[in-house]
Amino acid sequence: MRRPLTRFGVIVAIGALAGGVTAAPATLAAGTNQTYLIVYQAKAVPSDAAKRISAAGGTLVASYGAIGVAIARSSSDAFKANVKADSRVAAAAATAGSAVQLNDDQQASDSTAAPDVPATDSDNLSGLQWDMVQIHTPEAHAITGGNSGVLVGDIDTGLDYTHPDLAANVDFANSVGCVSGVPDNSPSAWFDDNGHGTHTAGTIAAASNQIGIVGVAPKVRIAGIKAGNAAGFFFPEAVICAFMWAGDHHVKVTNNSYFADPWLFNCKNDAEQRAIFSAEQRAIKYAQSKGVVVVAAEGNQADDLAHPTQDATSPDDTTPVLRDITNACAVVPVEVPGVIGVTADGNRSIKSFYSSYGMGSVQVIAPGGDSILQVTAAAPNGRVLSTWPASLLNVTCLPARRVVDPSGATYCYQQGTSMASPHAAGVAALIASQHPNWSTGAITAKLTGTADPMACPDTAQYAFFPALDNGAPQVCTGGTGYNSFNGHGQVNALSAVH
Repeated sequence: MRRPLTRFGVIVAIGALAGGVTAAPATLAAGTNQTYLIVYQAKAVPSDAAKRISAAGGTLVASYGAIGVAIARSSSDAFKANVKADSRVAAAAATAGSAVQLNDDQQASDSTAAPDVPATDSDNLSGLQWDMVQIHTPEAHAITGGNSGVLVGDIDTGLDYTHPDLAANVDFANSVGCVSGVPDNSPSAWFDDNGHGTHTAGTIAAASNQIGIVGVAPKVRIAGIKAGNAAGFFFPEAVICAFMWAGDHHVKVTNNSYFADPWLFNCKNDAEQRAIFSAEQRAIKYAQSKGVVVVAAEGNQADDLAHPTQDATSPDDTTPVLRDITNACAVVPVEVPGVIGVTADGNRSIKSFYSSYGMGSVQVIAPGGDSILQVTAAAPNGRVLSTWPASLLNVTCLPARRVVDPSGATYCYQQGTSMASPHAAGVAALIASQHPNWSTGAITAKLTGTADPMACPDTAQYAFFPALDNGAPQVCTGGTGYNSFNGHGQVNALSAVH
């Protein structure tokens, strides 16, 4: 998706918030206000942070004490320098322009339900789900469709909780809007106003209910964690809020079909970028420490993340600036240690023409669609079908990609690593359903260890699809057991639960 960024507005929640997050009422000065991340040396926010931030010319918006990160707003050009005068502050960074827009094809309490609840794949549109056949979810569902004791957090643009194929599995108590950087649990705050989040949520957990499609894990609960705004941008304060919420609300798996940084590649030798990377990494590590399995899309730049040389994309909410980069630059969340990176393939089971890749950053590959190299009889447009908000069907889904179920439920075909990542997240949720006490490492090992190994393909077919940012040819390195295109192989739901 490539659309101009709309004005970024911050909505401030007032009062005590769950999970140790505190928010303060905002009384901001007139003028253009900017959001700032303040990263403290210690993994704690000082008790006088609000006072010191006020003295520096700003207002405390949210305080994440468990990771030592505060979010503030200020209209003062001197605010960052003033707040950094506090010796306890490790770094501070403005987050204006701190986002990478989605660039896909389109522009409660815990249950004690028993595991291994079978599901069927005979919904009205199941015959269009080549992606599920490819990773053997119908056979896996004969064993388990997951169970409602497992909560998957879809960190995305929210979800349409009224969609007939999602409504039964939506966890209202653990869904949240995080666009402002402060969690807001009201349903209006996490309703999908883009479409992307509803699509990824359907791939993970569309119900087996004779309506539309069936997700990878149709018996699990899903929480919409809205970190992306209507234009598809993910600002750092929203990403931090999302991971902190996931860590504090018993989320077992998160899907992350986006990038979040001031630049697509976040370079640690730059003070501003290092501050934002550090804050986001702390939030992700916090979630992982709470037992959250983090699954993330590799990206759609056709770039080798292990050997980046140029960034021509960022900042994409203004005018991109071409710059040389190195391995000192990283992408969040996919290149944070412990995150399961997912590349995309199509119905010919080769890496999709657009999918980024890289030794070390990719762990598995999953269906994301390919409308150029992998159009087949089973996948006549190459793309992946999933749920879409009815209110947006005629707005953000092209006419040729719209599908309406006989029940009236609405769906859209899309392609991107955004579509691949939720397939892997769904398989992780099935594993967690069978092994509720397993650690994140054990679930990751099962996911990668049961993937179907895939050898490097003939890369001549990618000659017309060089990396978008540096024009480099796509090169696959490694062997059948592990390589830069496919990681350990294509996820296999049946093998994962057998």
